[in-house]
Amino acid sequence: MRLLLLSNSSAPGRGYLEHARDVIAGHLSGVGELLFVPYALADHDGYTAKVAEFMDGLGISVRGIHTADDPRAAAASAQAVFIGGGNSFRLLKSLQERGLVEAVRERVRAGVPYMGSSAGTNMACPTLRTTNDMPIVQPASFETLGLVPFQINPHYLDPSPESAHMGETREERLTQFLEENDVPVLGLREGTWLRRTDGTLTLGGIEAGARLFAPGADPVEHGPDTDLSGLLATEARFDSRRNQAAPFGS
Repeated sequence: MRLLLLSNSSAPGRGYLEHARDVIAGHLSGVGELLFVPYALADHDGYTAKVAEFMDGLGISVRGIHTADDPRAAAASAQAVFIGGGNSFRLLKSLQERGLVEAVRERVRAGVPYMGSSAGTNMACPTLRTTNDMPIVQPASFETLGLVPFQINPHYLDPSPESAHMGETREERLTQFLEENDVPVLGLREGTWLRRTDGTLTLGGIEAGARLFAPGADPVEHGPDTDLSGLLATEARFDSRRNQAAPFGS
């Protein structure tokens, strides 16, 4: 598989996706047309136009899947797929209603490049359970694409001593997740991404790194350019459990 999973699509002082321009260009090398999935936001046309403006600079045309008469057929013939950010619950519900969870999964597993940002990165995980979003709609289940066998928390935030916020920190919430689930979670800070090429998984980014949470262990810091291929080691077990229709982590 060829995956590029971005924590965020916009960085302070930079245009849309500009902070990751070089890695996106490399990931989509040879792609003439990108199939964009805009369902995480309400304005599908406007969102697609925003992506098309960026991709035009890379010489790539963009087709919004919402314009297709048969979205599943569009996914099945896509040269590359990009699922954008927004609300993860709305996104997953839309994918489920259009039969796109399996269609996109099969196409990506066949070898076409997949790119996700924020909610689109959540979709690459086994489930939706580590999103930061509010459940503004209710999907049929939390099962997502399962392109990696671990969970990701995009936009990961470290605790700030100056903050007046008295609720749980992100680290506390992910620790609570691990009390009920046996799958690791990688907290991707702003400006970071994961790139997968078959059995190799690498952490990249401008400056910040990522924080890995695993059952029964203290969190571990990882900097840019770290090889995280070891996180793929449970993939065979994950695939087996999914094929048996058992929730991963149960």
